[in-house]
Amino acid sequence: MQKISSRYADLLAELRSLVKDEHDFIANAANCSALLFHRLPHVNWAGFYLLKQKQLVLGPFQGKPACIRIDLGKGVCGTAAQIRKTIVVPDVREFVGHIACDPSSRSEIVVPLLAQKKLIGVLDLDSARLGRFDQSDSRGLSAVGRVLVRSSKTPQT
Repeated sequence: MQKISSRYADLLAELRSLVKDEHDFIANAANCSALLFHRLPHVNWAGFYLLKQKQLVLGPFQGKPACIRIDLGKGVCGTAAQIRKTIVVPDVREFVGHIACDPSSRSEIVVPLLAQKKLIGVLDLDSARLGRFDQSDSRGLSAVGRVLVRSSKTPQT
């Protein structure tokens, strides 16, 4: 397993503290999105889409209003959910089928959330900066997703 950066190690410690005595997934996801939005630099949207009846539906987030429903396989979120792999997009204009909820967003990362190997949703972060996200973010945000899912009673568990 590759090492998590000190930025994400600190963020994970803070997240663990926030979710320590709470098991409600929506409450924990709300705090998690606020934590990511305010602690990570150059992020203009941080939030969750939750799987409901074969669609991703907007969950807790920080940032401008967002698209409410995304079909599996559509856009970055729907594609990451369908293939169950993190997707880092340095320039959203080059991602075929990108869904532009906020035209100021230029890069994006989407991390699938799995509980007992079942997809429950995705963690999505956007930035107005090209190339904002990298493999360090992929490792760190994947760890964030695991902490959130393990600490919460998810819709699937």
